Amino acid sequence: MRALHTAATGMMAQELNVQVISNNIANMRTTGYKRQRAEFQDLLYQHLRRVGTQTSDQGSILPAGVEIGAGVKTVATPRVMSQGNMLPTEKELDVGIRGEGFFRITLPDGRTAYTRDGSFAIDATGRIVTAQGYEVQPGLTVPQNSRGLTISPQGQVSVMQPGNAVPTQVGQLELSAFVNKAGLQAMGDNLFLETPASGAPQNGTPGNEGFGDLQQGYLEQANVEAVKEISDLISAQRAYEMNAKVITASDQMLQATSNLYR
Repeated sequence: MRALHTAATGMMAQELNVQVISNNIANMRTTGYKRQRAEFQDLLYQHLRRVGTQTSDQGSILPAGVEIGAGVKTVATPRVMSQGNMLPTEKELDVGIRGEGFFRITLPDGRTAYTRDGSFAIDATGRIVTAQGYEVQPGLTVPQNSRGLTISPQGQVSVMQPGNAVPTQVGQLELSAFVNKAGLQAMGDNLFLETPASGAPQNGTPGNEGFGDLQQGYLEQANVEAVKEISDLISAQRAYEMNAKVITASDQMLQATSNLYR
């Protein structure tokens, strides 16, 4: 019976939907995390009576046909790249992005990754790095014995040095923007990689149009809404149960048919 296979595709689709939702909920407190959603499409149809065909010699046209669907498939799990809330941390090397941009990060293998996670630190050589120790581009080095590090909304990094009454600018943070942010490939550790779907990065200074600005002492929170995720989870669970009911009903119909031969 075709309904068994059709309902099975529905159960598999909702199982994946629950996996996506569970990952969103698990990352509710992950800095800069962007929630995902599952998108589905119907499968091919069997046309028992094709709509629009001629039904008589007088030219009558069939107004509605008979089409039997084969179920559902998952086509994508895109990320929703909306702005997350800013949480104050009172840490001078925590930097949140208000806008579209991403920080550029140099990976140990030389590749460039991108992140919205601005929880930075200073390594033993004075470089500004991520929590994993990856260097933030363009490379900035904070002089030893300096204090009072400040990061302006436009990304200018300044420190107070001994014997100097005015701040000294030590570098400039930059941001990268993409035509299609949802086309970035997630690689874990709050990092993304460029893909042909995302387009080439456009690098620029914070504060310029299309890049956003920086907010020192803040971190962007995940854009996951707990109430929405729970309601989506309940909907996915109920859809899974209804597809399971279809399988049960199909099995009972097959059982009734087989009993006719006894």
